[in-house]
Amino acid sequence: MPKRELDSIDRKILCVLQENAAIPNVDLARRVGLSPSPCLRRVNQLEESGVIRRRVTLVEPAAVGLGVSVFVQVTLEKQAANALRVFEKTVLQRPEVMECYLMTGDADYLLRVVVPDITAFEKFVLDQLTRIASVARVRSSFALKQVKYTTTLPI
Repeated sequence: MPKRELDSIDRKILCVLQENAAIPNVDLARRVGLSPSPCLRRVNQLEESGVIRRRVTLVEPAAVGLGVSVFVQVTLEKQAANALRVFEKTVLQRPEVMECYLMTGDADYLLRVVVPDITAFEKFVLDQLTRIASVARVRSSFALKQVKYTTTLPI
C-alpha cells in the first residue's frame, strides 16, 4: 500500500484525473493552480509512489456486447491456504471476472462477472468455476439495472 502524505494540491490533482485521466497537463495545472512543470512532477510522483495505480479507458459494456452483469458468491469446501491460492489464481486468469473479493460472512468470495448473455454465464460457471477443486457452492444474482457505477473515490 502506498505510503505518501497527500496535500491539498495532490488531492485536487487526483480528483481531476479521476474524472478525466486524458486531460492535458497544461489544463490540469491550470485547474489545480500550478504551473505545468511542477504539476507534471507531482503527477509523476503520485504514479511512482503507487497512489496512481494506472490510467485506463472505461468502456460501455453493452456497446461491446457484454450487457449481462452477475454477482457471484462462491463458497469453498474449506479456507485452507492452498485452496484460496488455487481459486484466486484461476479467477485472475478469467477475463469475464471484473472484480473478486475475499469476504467475511456466508460466502468466501464475491465476484462481479460480465458476459454477453445467460448462456455464456452458464458456460463460465460449468466450465470454469465448478471445475475448481475446492468450490463447494456457487450462488448468482443477476443485476437488473445499474443504478450507480463510479470509479471516482471520494477524496
